Amino acid sequence: MRLLFFTIFFTGMFFNLTAQNRKSVELNLLDPLLSENGIKITKIEEWESVRRPEILEMVKKLMYGISPEAPHELKIIVFDQSENALKGKAIRKQVAVYIPGKTDYHLLDLLIYLPKNIKPAPVFLGLNFQGNHAVNSDPKIRLSDKWVWIGAGGSIKNHPTEKSRGAVSSRWPIEMILEKGYGVATVYAGDLDPDYFDDFKNGIHALYPELQNREDNFSTMGAWAWGLSRCMDYFETDEDIDSEKIAVLGFSRMGKAAIWAGAKDQRFGMVISNESGGGGAALSKRKVGEDLARLNNGNKHWFSKKFKEFNLNEEKLPFDQHMVLSLIAPRPVYIASAEGDPGSDPEGEFLSAKLASPIYNLFGIEAFTTTQFPEINQPILKKGMGYHIRSGTHDITKYDWEQFLKFADLNWK
Repeated sequence: MRLLFFTIFFTGMFFNLTAQNRKSVELNLLDPLLSENGIKITKIEEWESVRRPEILEMVKKLMYGISPEAPHELKIIVFDQSENALKGKAIRKQVAVYIPGKTDYHLLDLLIYLPKNIKPAPVFLGLNFQGNHAVNSDPKIRLSDKWVWIGAGGSIKNHPTEKSRGAVSSRWPIEMILEKGYGVATVYAGDLDPDYFDDFKNGIHALYPELQNREDNFSTMGAWAWGLSRCMDYFETDEDIDSEKIAVLGFSRMGKAAIWAGAKDQRFGMVISNESGGGGAALSKRKVGEDLARLNNGNKHWFSKKFKEFNLNEEKLPFDQHMVLSLIAPRPVYIASAEGDPGSDPEGEFLSAKLASPIYNLFGIEAFTTTQFPEINQPILKKGMGYHIRSGTHDITKYDWEQFLKFADLNWK
């Protein structure tokens, strides 16, 4: 990969990027350390009390939409537990989470694998695309009865079958993760909200109709992120899990949700975005790959109604994704890209992390302040921030997971 050189000028923020065989791009981005009243933030206390709340409120109103408050209580049922799962290599738990009421609402099923020799264990948590049963061929995993997209492995008429088991197991190398001393937890995104537009009538949106008739409505991305926080609610009650070391992770659209969950909920100890692209880690104002018109017109349910006003009008955005990433600081964040995935805009994903680095600097973390865009398959692993661009296409692979595990070791061990 050719090196990407750039200079940064904080005068509203202008960035000139040049790369061989690539046109120069000039962006007008706000300085995340400049408050709305024009005061430069120079102290951690100022960031936490003034600027971070400003940015959080702005992206809620304009992009992700508002979300319900956390339920006062959750009803938890551990409906399966095995001390000898995966041929004796793991502890398996399956947990049904309900919102209590006159009729309990079945919110989600959480599948958990933990290493047998580590208690409490750090855990990677992520949403999956096709149902918990699809992440591993373990026959004890409850087969989802929810709608799945037409291309889901083994599905018939948008519903899983026994042939669906392990359909995306290559994206979840569970045994390798366990061997490194980490647990894995996953939830089917469709438990929370099916990934199609129905004007927010299904999924958990049906519980909160009052949050829809407004410009900053409760979106699908908001629902997915909100559900990840409910998993954290459970982790705080499970003595086998180290709730202070939960890495929220996502690939593609689930990477967008992981970023928002980690930005909003500071209980997550690490955030990992794998090829999340537009609306995720990539800078919107570059208009590379998944621009806002494509993002919002193709997936009308993902973000708030208000966000659509910026279609073909990205320059009017009063923020960009580097500011969303800045909300994660000082917790470690890892961004991953792929050479054969131009739609996710690898350079824009890297730049977003680099431009969030000044906030990490406030906390005494170097991050990517002086780091240049890396060569392919040459990961950058630092305390607080990591990045790689690998060979290959849009996917999450064993290589990606190997870097995530190294990053977790660096920051947590």
